[in-house]
Amino acid sequence: MKQRTGTIVTLGVASIFALAVGLPTVWANEPGYGKEGHGGGGHSSMGGYGAGMKHSGTGHLIRHLLEREQEIGLTAEQVAKLKEMQLNLDKTRIRTEADIQVAEREVKALTENEKSDLGAVEAKVKQSHDLQVGLRMVSIKAKRDVLAVLTPEQRAKEKTEHEKAMQQHKDSGKGHGNPHGGAMKGDPHMGGSPAHPTTPSGM
Repeated sequence: MKQRTGTIVTLGVASIFALAVGLPTVWANEPGYGKEGHGGGGHSSMGGYGAGMKHSGTGHLIRHLLEREQEIGLTAEQVAKLKEMQLNLDKTRIRTEADIQVAEREVKALTENEKSDLGAVEAKVKQSHDLQVGLRMVSIKAKRDVLAVLTPEQRAKEKTEHEKAMQQHKDSGKGHGNPHGGAMKGDPHMGGSPAHPTTPSGM
């Protein structure tokens, strides 16, 4: 019983800590599609979780396709489908993100009260976790749906355009080292430590 109690308390403390520092996003799930560039959608006014959601891999993929629709050769029908997917994905993300934030706040309130029932704490922690898993699965499915819209030739073109954009981004990061020739801290493109590290995931 003591071991179970300790596990529950540990989960609660970990949940609070994660809320305080900002949990790694459940959306940063495609290698090479780490950070979103622009175009809203990924940014949120909520702290912690909202800050992490800007790393939406699937959302970034859709924007990348729409921004380069001519180069990739998208048809008007494909563009319409991608925009609809983008809207649905954003609505699901915003709603679920809010639910996760509420659940985490409730976990915090419960664990701050020493008299709160540990079973209630455990249930709330599980609720937050289940919401995160569900959101991650939505993103994984959405990416597959997005790629299914493309022809094999368009997929190849998208990959080429993405690699080109990554190279341009990498080149633009050069020359920002310190005067002593070392890599500037906080500039991952120069070998330094990133200012805001992210945790890779399967999405």
